[in-house]
Amino acid sequence: MTVMKSTTSTDPTNLSYHHLRLYLGLFASCLTTAELQQHWRAVKQEFRSIKLLFDIPSARIIDQTLSKYVVYRIVVIRSGTYDCERVAIERRYNDFLHLHQELLLDFSDEIEDMVMPRKRVTGNFCEENISERRVALRDYLTQIYSIRCIRRSQAIQAFFTQQELKEAYDLLRGGRFSRALEGLQKVLVLQEKLSSHDSTLVIPTLCAILVCQRDLEDFNAAFQTGRRALPTVRRYELRRYQGPLLEALVDLGYSLELPVAQLQDELTRVRNSPHGPVSQMSLKELVVQEFV
Repeated sequence: MTVMKSTTSTDPTNLSYHHLRLYLGLFASCLTTAELQQHWRAVKQEFRSIKLLFDIPSARIIDQTLSKYVVYRIVVIRSGTYDCERVAIERRYNDFLHLHQELLLDFSDEIEDMVMPRKRVTGNFCEENISERRVALRDYLTQIYSIRCIRRSQAIQAFFTQQELKEAYDLLRGGRFSRALEGLQKVLVLQEKLSSHDSTLVIPTLCAILVCQRDLEDFNAAFQTGRRALPTVRRYELRRYQGPLLEALVDLGYSLELPVAQLQDELTRVRNSPHGPVSQMSLKELVVQEFV
């Protein structure tokens, strides 16, 4: 405990890698081997520089009755190794413009020399102009992501995931679990690439995936998803999710005829914790409140 007392904070994100190993060792006995391995991968990831490449390989014109616009296909690629999960999203020029305006509010000094491709009065649907803008927008993403404070901002997370998350949660609330699950799994890949600095950002998505898998009666997949989320929920004491997640895991464990005594004991301790009440909602009730 001497090491912990010598630090200015017990927040694991503020500790050195050596101290963080000691910190995690304090509750290692609470985790399974697989969960410990997941922890160490996450810890090491926080101290490793993650580089992402952005490509905009194509664009297409959307011609609707009352509007006509171009959407650009963005691919996020993890560099330094072969990336087999190259998820693509589509964004309009106005989405890029909104991102730039959001960043100007908090990072005007950092991006004062960056220029967004300007809107054109005419020629927006000319193949040559679309190709030129596609390259310029790709370079813009590369430039802003190279700035540490910007790539960790909420604005970046929202640009790459919010549209898909909102659509997935709408599908989930409508009972269309298969389509919701597909969208959530796509978002999870993006979040894992974009949020290596903060593993808590994926917890709402993992919980929503669990809910979909459970309602689709894929109990084994749901249980594994919950076990994947649990170490981070424990590590950062995410009390909003801790009780509902443990309760869901206990119920799934009983359905799968798995030993859940330890999870049941943990759930009891969490519910009786002197640090204050945990959420009394079920995990599904918690999930459906997102993006309402």
